[in-house]
Amino acid sequence: MSGDLFSLEGRVALVTGSTRSLGWAIAQGLARSGAHVVVNGTKPEPTEARAEELRSQGLKASAAAFDVADAAAAKAALAKIAQDLGRFDILVNNAGVTKRQPVLEVEEADWRRILEIDLAACFRLSQAAVPLMLKSGGGRIIMIASALGIVGRAQNAAYGAAKGGLISLTRSLAAELGPQGILCNAIAPGFFATDITAPLLNNPAFDGMVRGRTPLHRWGQPEELAGPVVFLAGPGASYVNGHLLTVDGGMTATVGTEL
Repeated sequence: MSGDLFSLEGRVALVTGSTRSLGWAIAQGLARSGAHVVVNGTKPEPTEARAEELRSQGLKASAAAFDVADAAAAKAALAKIAQDLGRFDILVNNAGVTKRQPVLEVEEADWRRILEIDLAACFRLSQAAVPLMLKSGGGRIIMIASALGIVGRAQNAAYGAAKGGLISLTRSLAAELGPQGILCNAIAPGFFATDITAPLLNNPAFDGMVRGRTPLHRWGQPEELAGPVVFLAGPGASYVNGHLLTVDGGMTATVGTEL
């Protein structure tokens, strides 16, 4: 192995759900490492605006607006990316939803929606990406799971089930696709300070729980998730397959640090 272990020059990467929050941080990190990043969101205008923001910094980017839950649209979008850019190398399955509610109040529609977006769509996108990656000589699939796929939390049954399933799916894909040169790994983020988690961050009790439960005594910053994704996407992780990387400040490795 030679050269820059973290260079993604010449690679094409799609990050689903990347117009905001952790997805946007991941997209920026991959682009700054040399990849041509395809930004994804459900609405064309904000998706294109994010791609233009990257291009204005001298980075390589384009936009692909589609709903990951729309199987036909997602498959067509991946094929178009490969056709337009000549290859497809990296898929980051980041898009996800959640709805916190007591188990007895979970409605069938909510259960199905969360599992559809957070798990089933990731499978279908990965399935559609494989033939495209094989044409490029291999590739990387990176699942953005969650610490709640490892440990349980009250009122998060559907989300925890989906993310736990995503971790298991990662290992199955790693076993099957590894021999073909496609590596599949997952990242389990802990609590990150984003626009989406702002209500929790601004709740003194919840903020205190996160800080007390995390050995670093703070929330993660979005840009701190970009580095692990860049690592798993690049040549430095050429022998990492089927791995779950926790990026949670040590939260799931301990029983807490409060006295």
